[in-house]
This record gives sequence, structure tokens and C-alpha cells, in this order.
Amino acid sequence: MYFDDLKLGMSVEIASAVIEKQKMMEFAYAYDNIPLHTDEEYAKASPFGRLIAPGMMSFMSVWARYLEVDFLGKELLAGKSTKIEWHKPVYAEDVLRGRAEITNLVKRNARNGLVEVTIEAYNQKGEHVLSDVTEAIVKCREL
Repeated sequence: MYFDDLKLGMSVEIASAVIEKQKMMEFAYAYDNIPLHTDEEYAKASPFGRLIAPGMMSFMSVWARYLEVDFLGKELLAGKSTKIEWHKPVYAEDVLRGRAEITNLVKRNARNGLVEVTIEAYNQKGEHVLSDVTEAIVKCREL
């Protein structure tokens, strides 16, 4: 969608993403190999009581589902930034769902504008597990 067609407050529901244990372990071993993610005995003795999913994996699982309903589509020129906050741990077999909303729009010039998309994600218990604010540069309609 072109920058000119986007409206503040536009929102979409994000389909559920399941945190599969095998994928969680593979991701952890490859990208975040710490005992909280890979060592079940260590994790049992932690405040979490069991393995937790790497935060980036949790976010990317939700992000992948967001891309299925992406506001920006082919008019996306580039990502600018993202800020992720993790509020609660995510465990194997958790089901994450979310909502994405356009929370800021700034026209930069005649060719493009800056779009801020905020994603809030929740587990199957309704607990708020993560927030993300992503800024992207989006093409304007040609005059």
C-alpha cells in the first residue's frame, strides 16, 4: 500500500504462530546458545522452571505471520529500525497471536514517507509477551 493510502490507527489481526519445541531448539543452538534456551536441567532450576524460547525467535514467529497481512507490500522501500520489548517468557508449544497497528506517519518528501507499525503479541493465556515498533520507508504515489 502506498504511503498516501495509509491511515493512522489502521490495524490488522495477526494469525497465530505456534512455538514448536524442535524449531525453538534449532534456533537456540544456531543463534542464541545459552542454557536458558538449550539446557533443560539448567532451565528447570531457573526462575522460569523450564526452557524459554529465544526472544528473537518469538518475535520472528509473530513477524512472519504479520507479513502475511502486511500493510506495506510492494511499496515498502526499506526498513529503518525496530525496537522489541519482551514482557513475559515464551515457552515451547505456546501459541502467539497479535495485532499490528499504524502508530505514526511522517511524509519525508514527494517520493516516500516513514511508517511506524506497532505489534503487540499475546500467548494463549492472553498474557502480553512482546511489543515491537518498526519504522519503514514506504513509497508515495507518483504524481
